[in-house]
Amino acid sequence: MPVDDLHKPLGLDLDRDLDARREIPWNAIGYGGLAALVLGLGVFAFMFDNGMGGEPFAIARIETTPKPAAPPAAPGVSQETTATIATGGARSNAAEVEASSGVRVVRPGGGEAPGGLIIQIPQNIGAGLSPAPDRRLVENGKYGPLPRIGPDGARPVDVYARPTTTALNGRGGPPRIALVVGGMGLSATATKLALDKLPADVTFAFAPYGADLERQTARARAEGHETVLQLPMEATESVGANSSRMLEAGLPADQMMDRLSWLLSRFTGYVGVENFLGRNFTSRVEAISPVLAEVAKRGLLYLDDGSSPQSVAATAGVSLGAPSARADVALDAERSPEAIAAALARLEAIARERGSAIGTMSALPASVEQAARFLQGMERRGVLLAPLSALVARPAIPTARNSR
Repeated sequence: MPVDDLHKPLGLDLDRDLDARREIPWNAIGYGGLAALVLGLGVFAFMFDNGMGGEPFAIARIETTPKPAAPPAAPGVSQETTATIATGGARSNAAEVEASSGVRVVRPGGGEAPGGLIIQIPQNIGAGLSPAPDRRLVENGKYGPLPRIGPDGARPVDVYARPTTTALNGRGGPPRIALVVGGMGLSATATKLALDKLPADVTFAFAPYGADLERQTARARAEGHETVLQLPMEATESVGANSSRMLEAGLPADQMMDRLSWLLSRFTGYVGVENFLGRNFTSRVEAISPVLAEVAKRGLLYLDDGSSPQSVAATAGVSLGAPSARADVALDAERSPEAIAAALARLEAIARERGSAIGTMSALPASVEQAARFLQGMERRGVLLAPLSALVARPAIPTARNSR
């Protein structure tokens, strides 16, 4: 047997076959992989229909446009009015506002903008009263500026009053209450509390002895409050002369007028005066009448605080031509919380019965807190708060024109 037959059984060439098995078909593998890749990309593109891997994109062109000019004036509208509209003026309609702003509003059914006027109401309307004094209503006195009726007939009671749109004494409208808080200016803390807590229709009566009256009364008017000057009057007989400038029944006429002149010059901008104490003084016609005549002469109102049942001041004031009234309830004559609450309820009941009522109280913190709570819910009960001047009849004074 040939030697090679031992190594090549059955005629097989083992070395040649082994070399053949070791040869790798690289070309076939390469072409196959490329074909698989192309096939895979085709399937992916077919399934997702997006050759950017699912990332959305868009092309936008950004342009800046100038602010549109003011719209042309409509027929019957002046150029001045149009300019006012374009700059945010108070009188315009919806179409003009849209045109001036450059905003296009799409309405259901393709409707046009309504033609009604848009009226812009100032936010500070009614927020405060004009600064005092009005020069027409001031004359120089021995101790300072004194109120007077102006050359044109203007009176402090009218010019310095807080405006109101409701009818006098509440007739033809809801019942109304005027609240007058006295003793203002005597305590800085109490005065600040009243100014902070009470609404603008509350009237503040300032005592003449405060150390900061000019600033405090200016703040009161700036926040919309009418102001009244309190006149200290003799409470009991035989007080005698004193340095407080109190009005006393036994004083000679010239001394009485001198004291009154000092009191009236303490600050400006008040609509009238109110007694401070005065049980004896207000009960005597001969004592109170000269004061009321001077009040009428200077165009002021007079308020009796209602603390004295014997007072004749309100009646005498009307007869002398001074707009006068008497408070219906002295709210903190008794100062317990229960008594003040009962007095406030009584004041409301009077207003409902008569159409209006006037209440007076002091600026004591407990009284102010009670009043603030009462006033918060009063309008919901159908009762309105009003300034004092709105509830005091103010007949017109005769003038040279209407007296002929």
